[in-house]
Amino acid sequence: MRRIFNFLVLLFLKIVVRIFYRLEVEWIPEDPKEPWTDYRVITILNHTSLFEWLYVDVLPVKFLWYTAGHAMVPIADVTIRRPVVGTFYRMLVPHLLPITRQADKTWKSVVDFVRGDVMVMIAPEGRMKRLDGRDKQGREMTVRGGIADILRCIDDGTMLVAYSGGLHHVQAPGQHLPRLFKTLKMNLEEVNIAEYKRDLGAAEDHQVFKTNVKRDLEARRDRYCPVAE
Repeated sequence: MRRIFNFLVLLFLKIVVRIFYRLEVEWIPEDPKEPWTDYRVITILNHTSLFEWLYVDVLPVKFLWYTAGHAMVPIADVTIRRPVVGTFYRMLVPHLLPITRQADKTWKSVVDFVRGDVMVMIAPEGRMKRLDGRDKQGREMTVRGGIADILRCIDDGTMLVAYSGGLHHVQAPGQHLPRLFKTLKMNLEEVNIAEYKRDLGAAEDHQVFKTNVKRDLEARRDRYCPVAE
């Protein structure tokens, strides 16, 4: 019953987004032969807004059903405690795990939750980019190492890297109502997890692997994120 409810909410949002926004999606380097299969991790880069659920229109209906049953999303505890926002996000995915953004027991619970039937959806920068291009504390937007902890637990399947064009033209942090009738841009890339881990040294020291993952995803973000309106 919970899965059906999550699916219907996602489907409703997809229809709403289709009415009020125009979506432009490109694959890197080209459309895969069998997209939307065997995804273990979905990594969203260029985190700019709590309205990134608008990108639900990227997902085919069949994949919405899979998401409704298998998605796990780590989310900041300060976000999930908001009465309206927290309730809304609980309606989208079956497994929503609050974290403190520290390497504590909340993050350990996320890593421990990674198993064969779970698909992790994560924004590895860990905080939102403000209008000045930095985070809330004025720091540069960097990828944090938690994504490497998750990849360490997964030996097969595919990571989908979603490069957001940004949503400041729709809704920026601190703003309330989103602007309608805007164009949403996203580039997508499939990455074989086993090959990715091998190339970045997962079999060696984990701290080295973590550093390599952070640098690689930041370079991919800067190279492949499209430019918003």
